[in-house]
Amino acid sequence: MADVISVSELNHYVKTLLDVNDGLFDLALRGEIANFVQNARSGHCYFSLRDEACSVKAVMFRTDARRMAFRPEEGMRVVVRCRATLYERDGAFQVYVNEMFPDGLGAAQLALEQLKARLEKEGLFDPAHKKPLPAYPKCIGVVTSKTGAALQDIRNVISRRWPSVRLLLCPVTVQGFEAARQIAAAIHTLDQSGRVDEIIVARGGGSREDLWVFNAEEIARAAFRCKTPLISAVGHEIDYTLLDFVADQRAPTPSAAAELAVPDREEQQRILKNIEENIHKNIQKRLALCYNGLEQYNFLLEQNAPDKILQQYSSRLQQMQQAIQTRQKVRMNDKNVQLQHAAALASSLDPYRVLARGYALVTDAKGKVCTMEQLQPEQTICVRSRQYQARCRVETVEEINESTQKL
Repeated sequence: MADVISVSELNHYVKTLLDVNDGLFDLALRGEIANFVQNARSGHCYFSLRDEACSVKAVMFRTDARRMAFRPEEGMRVVVRCRATLYERDGAFQVYVNEMFPDGLGAAQLALEQLKARLEKEGLFDPAHKKPLPAYPKCIGVVTSKTGAALQDIRNVISRRWPSVRLLLCPVTVQGFEAARQIAAAIHTLDQSGRVDEIIVARGGGSREDLWVFNAEEIARAAFRCKTPLISAVGHEIDYTLLDFVADQRAPTPSAAAELAVPDREEQQRILKNIEENIHKNIQKRLALCYNGLEQYNFLLEQNAPDKILQQYSSRLQQMQQAIQTRQKVRMNDKNVQLQHAAALASSLDPYRVLARGYALVTDAKGKVCTMEQLQPEQTICVRSRQYQARCRVETVEEINESTQKL
């Protein structure tokens, strides 16, 4: 009879058998999602994978679920990387999923549209966040494969258009499971280095599946966080990825990205040549204007030469001087005549000339002229003629009766 064991011992034994099987440790399993539930508190995902005949329970922990670029939905066909084991407590056989990918283009496109709508809602595509490219960059960072044709195309175009610029390559894998993480890390590294003026993320042409890695959410978020202007150049003109919508500029090919990144040396030379020609024309025009103006002033100077003008003003000055002298003489004569008349009048009014005709002047002792009415008896007075004076004493002052005198 077999040994009696517990249920726990049985479950542990079966789990050990499954865990030591290398073929069950890393499986790629295809199936259809059923009964999908994501725990709101823990973030873990619980669902079943089924095909036409069977199903298996699956668990995807929160840390792995966060990396998914799409939202799983009921009935969606997927491919998962997982390990198969036993959940000891319930004795349930299940798979633990590490990564999940849509199976087939239809489901993958659905996942992409979901992710695109979510990122657009968050504002990652907003034109307000787009940064202008520098006009004359000195160093350009390139995120691409070091062995791919994209790098060679970029080098050829830049060496032809603007050879003075330097390229700083941050090599990455552009397809496969590790590509998204490497590309996002390369964008962050170049942006934080402070050595580049702009960044080109490039990959040559390929199938849609080959370019699908550039739809990864972590690449889109790394491009959005990048402070350095970023150009997306993935595939051909008809190919679009999420990175194209987040990048500051989208180029249809790596060669076109190089043309956007740097100015054209020949075009700049043409611009400088046009500027030089315009400057030369402006100088010639200004010289012609100055020459014409100079000729005009020269003609005016010949017509109104300074010596002629000086001679004219000199003649006018002499005429004015003569007129002033003539007027001075006339005024002097007039004033002399007026002075003579005033002198004659003053001479005629000279009291001493009156005295010379026999009249006398009576003054008091202080020399003040006195009238006869002012004289008092016994008063000492002075009687003065033109040449002599006499000191007298008044005896009496009598009023003359004119009527008696006339008789």
